[in-house]
Amino acid sequence: MDALTLFGAVVVSVMLLFYTLEDRAAIYAFAFSIACMASAAYGFLQGAWPLGVVEIVWAGVAFRRWRQRRPDRVP
Repeated sequence: MDALTLFGAVVVSVMLLFYTLEDRAAIYAFAFSIACMASAAYGFLQGAWPLGVVEIVWAGVAFRRWRQRRPDRVP
């Protein structure tokens, strides 16, 4: 297993973990968005640019969810 494949496996595992924990605290939604950006980087590095584009969109969605759920958010 090369380093890029290992990176991809770790990133996807972290994404799954943070997605599962997302309802527990707003910080997990933020962590999920960061993991999505790492997955996008993996997609572009691997040469699968459609995966990279989709993961950037997911990162934006997750970041928006984090902003809406923050406890310090002023209504």
